[in-house]
Amino acid sequence: MSQSGPGFLDLLSAARRSAAHLEMRDSYGVGDEAADFERWRTTGERDTDPASAYWAPWVDLVRETVARGVTMRRARVVSEPVSDYIRYEHAGTSVNITAGEAVRWLPRRQASDLLLPGNDLWVFDDTSVLFNHFDGRGNWSEPRWEVRTEPHIVARVLAAFEAVWELGIPHEKFSV
Repeated sequence: MSQSGPGFLDLLSAARRSAAHLEMRDSYGVGDEAADFERWRTTGERDTDPASAYWAPWVDLVRETVARGVTMRRARVVSEPVSDYIRYEHAGTSVNITAGEAVRWLPRRQASDLLLPGNDLWVFDDTSVLFNHFDGRGNWSEPRWEVRTEPHIVARVLAAFEAVWELGIPHEKFSV
């Protein structure tokens, strides 16, 4: 459970087929988006410029990854009515899609019969899982991540992601 192993960028750059992201929190408090979130809360305006300083690093990374033939999918399990943070995420998701990600949303009440992992995660090429660790306020906790490669864990996590994906509503059809 150490961060001395591969991190997100290592795993994504090694991916050859797929990268799937499962998000299950209704709010996050990570510092690199705090100013953008506060601006949105104050003005109602969200940065949706793929070339902006906020988005460009992610957009470039996704585009490079997709150009290598890697499919990137993001599934979000959300409570309804949605939180301010989820409205903020929804307002910016067009940039994820422009970059090359496919995004779906699943209302939490529709996930009751699914067996879901306890943490947000990424699954790479059906061979490794990176679990993200957050505290109760949505900030990163230590260690920030945990990488698991045991086939039975990867298979369970992948099955959970696919179940959410199948039930999920494509971004363009999900309104907040």
